Amino acid sequence: MPFLTPPPDPSPKTPKINIPKGAWDCHFHLFGPTHLYPFDPASPYVSDDRLPETFFDLQKTLGFEKGVLISGGGYGRDTKHLVDTLTHHSNRLRGIIWANDDIENQKIAEFNQIGVRGIRFISEKRHGGLPVFSKQLSIKVFEQAQWQVHFYPCADLMEYASRLLEIPNPVVLDHFAHLDPREGLDHLNFKTLLKMIDSGKVWVKLSGPMRSSHLSYPYQDINPYAKALIEYAPERMIWGSDWPHVNMRNQFMPNDGDLVDLLGTWTRNSQQLEQILVKNPTQLFDT
Repeated sequence: MPFLTPPPDPSPKTPKINIPKGAWDCHFHLFGPTHLYPFDPASPYVSDDRLPETFFDLQKTLGFEKGVLISGGGYGRDTKHLVDTLTHHSNRLRGIIWANDDIENQKIAEFNQIGVRGIRFISEKRHGGLPVFSKQLSIKVFEQAQWQVHFYPCADLMEYASRLLEIPNPVVLDHFAHLDPREGLDHLNFKTLLKMIDSGKVWVKLSGPMRSSHLSYPYQDINPYAKALIEYAPERMIWGSDWPHVNMRNQFMPNDGDLVDLLGTWTRNSQQLEQILVKNPTQLFDT
């Protein structure tokens, strides 16, 4: 039986840091209304409705203006919810979909028109029936629409690094590339990530610190990684709230304002903040 994922904190705080105009939230999910968009039967979780109106209210509180909707695993490979949402909110949202190898060129063009900018894959260790990395599909969507590849590794980045770098697509690694902070910055996994960034085609989402951390908020074990990545290549970092934080079972549910304020501890100045929240995502998604 799928479990009901815990709800996000209903009272998000206003961040203490100054969010620059035109800021993007580059990773969030929406669900519902359930009677129109049922969950995939194979989904391990279900969620109460998390509608665009609620997300836009959250953005107003946090100081953000645009967002990238990531098709949630709860919908499997069904794109109807994401497509309908982008169709109604194409002025402020872009989208990343799960897709099959047999997606038609006409469908790629239609998706591109409403704001889809990439496809998402997940590590084979974690896939649960969702698409794992496909070189063929990656090249296909790049040739048709220059789409990005968003990839969520699971402690196996080194196994995928060369394959990801072989494709022509820009590559975006979800949730700090899911590195284990216990390994330290001298570990081969982190060095592999830096080499991928050096290629000039790889971005990292500073999102979902709770997905990698072994601690509760403020996820102190993630801080060295976040600071090191930002210092190394601020022009290759983007940020995402990961709202509404699905699958936080038996974990502390953070307040979204507090999550935004972590950026204030990771960045050195307003220039870095604007690079991460405005310039980089505008380059990636605002086309």
